[in-house]
Formats: sequence, structure tokens, C-alpha cells
Amino acid sequence: MSVRLKLTLSYAGFLMLAGGLVLAAVWVFLLRYVPRQEHIVPGSTGPVPLTLFPVRSALEDAFAPKAAAILLFLLVLGLAGGWILAGRMLAPLTHITDATRKAASGSLSHRIRLPGRGDEFRDLADAFDAMLARLEAHVAEQQRFAANASHELRTPLAITQALLDVARSDPAQDRDRLDERLRAVNTRAIDLTEALLLLSRADQQTFTREWVDLSLLAEEAAETLLPFAEKRGVTMTCSADIIRAFGSRALLLQLITNLLHNAIVHNLPAQGFVQVNVSSSPGSVMVSVVNTGAELTPELVTTLAEPFQRGSARTSGEQAGVGLGLAIVKSIAEAHGGILALVPRAGGGLCATVRLPLPPPGY
Repeated sequence: MSVRLKLTLSYAGFLMLAGGLVLAAVWVFLLRYVPRQEHIVPGSTGPVPLTLFPVRSALEDAFAPKAAAILLFLLVLGLAGGWILAGRMLAPLTHITDATRKAASGSLSHRIRLPGRGDEFRDLADAFDAMLARLEAHVAEQQRFAANASHELRTPLAITQALLDVARSDPAQDRDRLDERLRAVNTRAIDLTEALLLLSRADQQTFTREWVDLSLLAEEAAETLLPFAEKRGVTMTCSADIIRAFGSRALLLQLITNLLHNAIVHNLPAQGFVQVNVSSSPGSVMVSVVNTGAELTPELVTTLAEPFQRGSARTSGEQAGVGLGLAIVKSIAEAHGGILALVPRAGGGLCATVRLPLPPPGY
């Protein structure tokens, strides 16, 4: 049976029950207060004495058919009224069902926008609209990511093909130089592939969680990138207390390494600095990386964590990376239930903060 029919039968059954209880109360009244015999009014004369009350038997004979007629009327009224009321109550579900069918067919741009005052159906419709909006944004992001990834992967392959064609047409070309260029292109393709795999691993959350010391990870990442920072004339400082987080040691180390590498690459040509700070707050831990650099607009900063969104002002030669550094940081943070916040630094540069929640006591 449909929900509308079930509600109709429920309404009709409830109305029949209420009517039956009322008729039962009348019947009890007859049994208790109506006498079985006639009571003649004292002093009344005439061929037909004046009785004080009607006889119960006469009322009983008239009550049964009347009660049956009333119950029949209540049944018809309950079925008809229940069908109409159920239809009006379930009308919003029709809009939600239509939107669900359209979403299942691939149309994520449709919205219910249910009118009326706030109730359970309105809350359900609004939640469904919010879900469709998030799905639409996610699908669009995945499509952009697939297109950008295909373009980025095709670039080194096209360069390799061009180098090989040139080498075939010019046998006298310097083989060592060709080998060096091919190795550089191949290294970039490998780095891009590994970054994509790491990003996929973070998105799928297929990793083992354990307690790790973020201060040790920050020091390890800083020591690893210190020669690179010195080569570019960037001073790096690290301020970290002994603070633990619950997650993957490898992914959290990659998160801090990517933040530091991004801060070193996109810095001033000389006399720049990078400052790493690991701190805690009630219920969460934070890793902040602040660096000097060019002036950044808030509009540009909001796009830096998107895959392959480097920004022309932030591209710096061979060390520009593959455009997935901050995207990987964001994915790792979200895989751990955290967030990445990017804020332009006053005077130029960037302040990147990752906030990771702590698990409840007992972990």
C-alpha cells in the first residue's frame, strides 16, 4: 500500500474509534440513567398517563440503527477526508521525489526550493538542496581536476616526443644534452604522478592512524629543506613545543614538508624568511607556516589550494612544482578531519595554518 493509503486508513480508523467511544459512552448512559419501566407522573389523568422518562427498551430499539448509520457516516467521512488530508500532507514529497529522480539522471543543477513555513518537509528539502549544491560543486571540481591532470600529464609526454623527433631528424645533435633534457622531463612526470598518487591516497583515507609528535615532524622537515632554503637565501626558523597529533606519520610529514617547500619557493629573491610554529588549543593542534614574498590578493589566495592553480605571480622557474603542493596539504588535513586556512601576510607573503582536531579521550 502507498503511504497515502496507509494514512487514509489510519485517519478513518482513528475517526471510527473516536466515534465508537462516543457511542459507547451514550450506551452506558442509557444503561445507567434510563429506567427499564415507565414512571407515571403522580396526579396525571387521562387515557394515556404522562410518563416521566421513556422506557429503555424503546431507546435501545432506536439506538442501534442510528449508531450503525453514524458509524457508516464516520467511515465514509474518514476515508474521504483522510485521502484529501493525506494528499495535502504528502504533496511536498512529490517535489522531493522529482528532484531525486532528476539528480539520479545526472541533473545536479535542479533545486527543490520548497515554499512555505519551516517544518520537517521544508528542513528535508533544504538539506537535499544543500546536498545537491555540494555534489554539483564536487563534480565540477573533479572534472576540472581531471582536465588539468590530463593536461599536466600530457605536457611532459609531448615534450619527450618533440625531443625524440628532433633527435631523429638531427643525428648530429648532442646526445648528452638530449639525455639531460629527457631525464629532467621524465623526473617532472614522475614527480607529478607521485603527487597524484599521494593526493588520491589522502582523499581515500586509506592509512593507519597513530600518535605522532608534530614538533619532531616539523624539525625533520625543516632539516631536510634547510640546504634548499640556504641555496635560495631564505632564513628558516622553527618554534615547536612537544605536541602530539593522531594520524598518519608519513602523511603529516608530507603536509609539513609541502608547506615549507611552498614557503621557500614562493619567497623573496633574497633575505626572505620562513617561520614554522606548532601549537595547541583546546581540542585541536595547529601547524602554521609564515613566509615573506610578493603581495597576494585575497582572490588569488582562495585559489592556491586548488589542484594545478599556481598563479603566474607565484611561478618560480624549475622549482615551481607541479601545482599540487597546497592541494595535497588540504587533502591530508581534511582526511584527518582538519582544515587548511590561507591568509595573505601583511607586507607580502602568505600565512598557512593547518588545524587538526584531537580525538576524544580514550584513544
